[in-house]
Amino acid sequence: MRERWTDHRARSLATLLVVLMTAMVPAGAVQSQDKKPIVIAVPVGLSGVNSVVAPAVVQSGELAVEEINAKGGVLGRKLQLVPLDDESGPAGAVKAFNTAIHQHKADTIITMETSAARNAGAPIAERAKTLFIYTSFYEGRACGKTLFVNAWVPEQVVPPLVKFMTDEKKVKKWFAVGSDYAFGRGMIEAAKNTIKGAGGTILGEEYQPLQQSDWTTIISKIRAANPDGIIYSTSGGGPNIDFMKQFKAAGLKMPVGSLSIDELTAEAGGNAAEGVYYTGDYFTGLDNPENKKFLDAMKKKFGAGLKTPNSLSEPEYDGVYAYAMAVEKAGTTDVDKLVQTLPTIVFKGPRGQVQMNKQHHAPLPVYLAQVQADGKTKVLKSFGLVDPGNQCPNLK
Repeated sequence: MRERWTDHRARSLATLLVVLMTAMVPAGAVQSQDKKPIVIAVPVGLSGVNSVVAPAVVQSGELAVEEINAKGGVLGRKLQLVPLDDESGPAGAVKAFNTAIHQHKADTIITMETSAARNAGAPIAERAKTLFIYTSFYEGRACGKTLFVNAWVPEQVVPPLVKFMTDEKKVKKWFAVGSDYAFGRGMIEAAKNTIKGAGGTILGEEYQPLQQSDWTTIISKIRAANPDGIIYSTSGGGPNIDFMKQFKAAGLKMPVGSLSIDELTAEAGGNAAEGVYYTGDYFTGLDNPENKKFLDAMKKKFGAGLKTPNSLSEPEYDGVYAYAMAVEKAGTTDVDKLVQTLPTIVFKGPRGQVQMNKQHHAPLPVYLAQVQADGKTKVLKSFGLVDPGNQCPNLK
């Protein structure tokens, strides 16, 4: 009986000691030790067709995480970025999404991917109730309760580009070229509808398998058709460079409009894409304080290793910030609450003010640009804020 009493007194004294010691430590210090990082997974094409632009995507995410953590993180928790290789395709995306969710316990997925990778990964995120912010321009109408998009869709960039080429470059007879998958075909379909609506004619329409790099046959068909201009939409990265190098080597001179090139890819191709016109929501040449701050911070952080920020990478920066702001406002990482909170978040970043709406897409500033002889991009014109249109009407 005495032993039991002694044990009881010892346990009571130990409990009292813990309480007293805890009271002597600031509350914030105890909480911060107990709080795990908020994990942001970035499954992206570190190999495959997107490998040209993927490193820039990761860099944008790393800068956003570093800046937010330097200010104390979110709800007293640090952000942790976990890049994963989706191999630029569906099989790799399945592996990357499952690894992100089940191994790394990702609180959210924020990334740029090919449409094929997105279509494979999004259902995995949906089933796991993991928030997925897609930061890549794409063919439109990808919808899901936990899927949000902060990049452009055809309704925002196709009409301005077609109108410019019709009015200013006098293109009436067109030839359309695309990569043979969802993005390539979706963008060309949107272009064809816009061109026909403007009174133009499609002389030819050709598609190339994703992994094939020889465009000789298609370029021969372009030459035979002799159009006034070209509209093309290949997969991001490598296929853009391959097509434009071979197009230029063939000596074809008609105006070219791209629905898939980005600033980094144009630069990587040297002078291959010289003269190409394209529309987008972000360019390094944008003259605003937020873009200057962003570019300065990127140069300071990555130095000579910096990959040129572009319209496929900068939205990653915006996406991380929008997510962090939503978590802070909601007071939780709970997905159901974040789905309601995200459409109320406005982030003013390098592109300007971006707010994903109740259809989980965003009105965006749109600009016309042209690739110069050195591969650099020059902004020619602003179209102001352009609405994404009716993307996901069933989302409430």
